[in-house]
Amino acid sequence: MLRQIFVNLPIKDMARSQAFFKALGLTFNQQFTNEQGACLEIAENIYAMLLVEPFFQGFTKLPISDARKATEVLIALSCDSRAEVDELVAKAVAAGGTTPNAPQDHGFMYQHGFADLDGHQWEVFWMDMAAAPAQM
Repeated sequence: MLRQIFVNLPIKDMARSQAFFKALGLTFNQQFTNEQGACLEIAENIYAMLLVEPFFQGFTKLPISDARKATEVLIALSCDSRAEVDELVAKAVAAGGTTPNAPQDHGFMYQHGFADLDGHQWEVFWMDMAAAPAQM
């Protein structure tokens, strides 16, 4: 059984990226944070490693995608309510992020999202499992 997830994301500016995510109310694990990388604590056992591009490049022989021009990954995070979805997106926009899509209400699920300063797309959603279809 796997225990944790660490999503590694290339970033351009460490200080700017940390300030953005702190504005969303998130914290960093200082034990695994320095000028090359920062361990963003999303939830228990869920982390994003924000790695400055030259350091990130050391982990792959492939070119780094420009998240403003192409989508490589959508990071989806659940919230406890529709209001929490809207609050998180509002905080992201206030901190310099953008909203690539309008909010969507699927009845049993409400979703919206934001792009961070490097263009990575974060989808945030609330889902009423009792109202979810039996099979999707």
